[in-house]
Amino acid sequence: MSRTSGRLERYRDVVSDWEAFHAANHAPEPVTLRVRSRLHDPAEVRASLEAQGFEMHPVPGLPDYLRVAGGPHSVAQTLDHWLGRLHVQQCVMAVPSLALDPQPGDRVLDMCAAPGGKTAHLAELQGERGCLVAADPKEKRLRGLMSNLFRLGLTNVVVVASDGRELPEGARFDRVLVDAPCSAEGNYRRHSGRLPPRDAAFVSYVTELQEALLLRAIELTRPGGRIVYSTCTFAPEENERVVHRVLQRAPVRLHPLTLDLPHEPGLTSWKGEEFGETMRQAWRLYPQHLDSGGAFTACLVKEGAAERPTEPDSGLDSGWSPLPVAFPGEDPKAARARVEWARRDLLDRFGFDPSALEGLGWMVRGENIWVQTAGEWPVDTWAATKGWRTVSAGLRAFRQDSVGRETPSNHLLGRFAHHLGDARRRRLDDAELSLLLSGEPVADESLPPGPIVLTFRGWVLGRGMVGRGGLRHQIPTTQAERLKALLSLDG
Repeated sequence: MSRTSGRLERYRDVVSDWEAFHAANHAPEPVTLRVRSRLHDPAEVRASLEAQGFEMHPVPGLPDYLRVAGGPHSVAQTLDHWLGRLHVQQCVMAVPSLALDPQPGDRVLDMCAAPGGKTAHLAELQGERGCLVAADPKEKRLRGLMSNLFRLGLTNVVVVASDGRELPEGARFDRVLVDAPCSAEGNYRRHSGRLPPRDAAFVSYVTELQEALLLRAIELTRPGGRIVYSTCTFAPEENERVVHRVLQRAPVRLHPLTLDLPHEPGLTSWKGEEFGETMRQAWRLYPQHLDSGGAFTACLVKEGAAERPTEPDSGLDSGWSPLPVAFPGEDPKAARARVEWARRDLLDRFGFDPSALEGLGWMVRGENIWVQTAGEWPVDTWAATKGWRTVSAGLRAFRQDSVGRETPSNHLLGRFAHHLGDARRRRLDDAELSLLLSGEPVADESLPPGPIVLTFRGWVLGRGMVGRGGLRHQIPTTQAERLKALLSLDG
């Protein structure tokens, strides 16, 4: 028996159906995806993928998820994925977001956000209304997080670079997710049993980190607020023991999960250590439950008030302020002028539906104008502290070039495609798109000069520019190369 297989053997006495657990862990894990259902009908996305040769099945209990049973290539190499209609994600990873249950208008914190799958799901559950702060300390991981958030066109996420343990005091959140770093034993089948060693030094380090993150999350949660602690490991030392220790130190209690999904309860004891009967309210998800990975989820409620207060409490609003039109350090007067020009350009040039502007906030930072639906943020309160920085606030909407011209972003055009008029749309056929992606212009004397919206098969791809040499695309190079590659698979 290999060392890694031995790591699973130690759970033989706590898994109720060992044979199913063992068999699932040693079978290939199906690919699953979550549909961006606030913008796209899951049935339509499924039909699109099936028309391309993919065999799709629903995931019982998770209506926004689909299981890929087969197909011509990776589902990530499709136009549907490129357009942000779906996100490839283990379906077991839906549980922490659903357990947190954020509502429109909630103030939400994702303490370990990258690469963004749960962050995006939380934003969807909020209806993109209310501030969702997504934190991660590593630049490379932040780039992946931003890429996913922008591809999916999410508008209410404020991304900050910070170790969750160092997030400042001052603002209290309604909901906090701690999807903690862990030994990742739940990914055993994804990695064909190849996992890094889990020695005593690692256990000591990671459990100290997990406990510190959870304690900090509780400190940043308002009384009555909800905290979800999750991992993708089976190890009780990183799951029940961490929660048990925190319950003894912090003013929180376990809260039962009411999701209609298969699972096993949390362990009440392990190797002679008692965790208490209430630990059964936590969930253990094994690979056989959803034909996915393994995970642990515990929901905590902070003592001191009802979970959702019915009476206004000004104390809960301290630390929060409206997102300004000018990022700190920018000139507010100049920022307002740029935003007004950009809004007018959307209406006059691109035929943007005026009603769609309602509820959208705008913020100028450097050469960029951001569009956001967060409405508020804690950044003003945090300004005097160190250990963090603001990376983004919503979706990059316009960028000012070297001569001062404001140009709409590809992400903005894609996200609000259904609100754009037809006047400046250029429909491309396969040959024209191939020509553009190869770096060649398309001649069309009927087009007016300036920016234009490129569409293909009814979908908005992004921005083009009409000049003396004809029409050229202005899709970023990396995205254009990927689009070209996936269209070659499609063709």
